[in-house]
Amino acid sequence: MTLKGQCGIVTGGTRGIGKAIAQRLAQRGVNLVVAARTLPAAQEVAASLSTPDVRVFGMKLDVSNAGEVEQVFEFAREKFGRIDILVNNAGITKDGLLMRMQEDAWDTVIDINLKGVFLCSREAIRDMAKQRYGRIINITSVAAFMGNPGQANYSASKAGIVGFTKTVAREYASRNITVNAVAPGFIETAMTDVLPQHIKEEMKKMIPLGRFGTVDDVAEAVVFLASPEAGYITGHVLHVNGGMYM
Repeated sequence: MTLKGQCGIVTGGTRGIGKAIAQRLAQRGVNLVVAARTLPAAQEVAASLSTPDVRVFGMKLDVSNAGEVEQVFEFAREKFGRIDILVNNAGITKDGLLMRMQEDAWDTVIDINLKGVFLCSREAIRDMAKQRYGRIINITSVAAFMGNPGQANYSASKAGIVGFTKTVAREYASRNITVNAVAPGFIETAMTDVLPQHIKEEMKKMIPLGRFGTVDDVAEAVVFLASPEAGYITGHVLHVNGGMYM
């Protein structure tokens, strides 16, 4: 899959899945803006991925802030002249059972996880529609399909991404823009590393392949959907969960 010379933006690209996605895209020759809420972290990742042939920039971005979204996309336009790939990866959790969930916890998760996808996609579509080419990949979750106790806000936001993905895919297919989603299951990250071993073992029993996924498992799925080879796939959710949800 060759992506050399294409240009893209990865939100939430400084750790875990987002960082792995940025790494894989840069390795395949994509010029990138790595955007995250912490500027030093974004700049550090960008510096580690930049080569003489691939330009990578780090920028601060709160995806729920329309002004910051506009600034990041304008920066990408100035640096690259086009935007071919958008990966909407930024997301947070603020867990709690429904009876105890505060309104702020609901609003913040919806704003970042779902509104952020809307704001970034709206900006990207403007460029992609003009050039009649684009790839948007949204990171949802197995929780959108199975639910997860204590994550009503998170599951709702990720389910919203699925509906958003399918609708925008229909709206812009005629412009040669594909819009897809990747739904990770249990992935080995800093979040799962702190879980007690017995909890991990119980989780693994739910997964037919018998292991947690890796960030690279997710990143490779994203790279495929971003590639020209995936040009006949749109409005699709690619599950990367070891068979946990079928």
